[in-house]
Amino acid sequence: MSMLRNMATSLINADKEHIVTTIQKAKELRPFVEKVITLARKAQGLEGQDGKLREVHLRRQAARYFHAGNSTFKIAQSRFRGKKGEAKEPIERTAGVKAVQRLFSELGVRYKDRNGGYTRIIKLGRRQGDNAEMAVIELVDNPRELAAKG
Repeated sequence: MSMLRNMATSLINADKEHIVTTIQKAKELRPFVEKVITLARKAQGLEGQDGKLREVHLRRQAARYFHAGNSTFKIAQSRFRGKKGEAKEPIERTAGVKAVQRLFSELGVRYKDRNGGYTRIIKLGRRQGDNAEMAVIELVDNPRELAAKG
């Protein structure tokens, strides 16, 4: 489960929106990612107080698919650690939180009219070292693909 969460985070956060992995891992990852994108799709077009509550619920459900957490604070490094009232400085959000934000802000909008099939698996052949079958798993309708269509 941890491996799938890491791979899903990498796929969603990747600039090129694809990752290279073995075919078995790609086939396991596909339904995992498709479920979370469906959650983001459901959040599109919700309005009013009930809509906001529903979106928060969907975001929390989607966060289960990533290693996510809120931003944390660390106590400023000093000679006297743990002193009450010491200044805290924010640490950058985790990759999982960024993935959920990107999922709901970009990918949910992109796939709002699509009823499934958000990913594609392309076989690459065998890896030289251990002869494992390799594949690329990518999100369909990505910017690179749309630019090539012109």
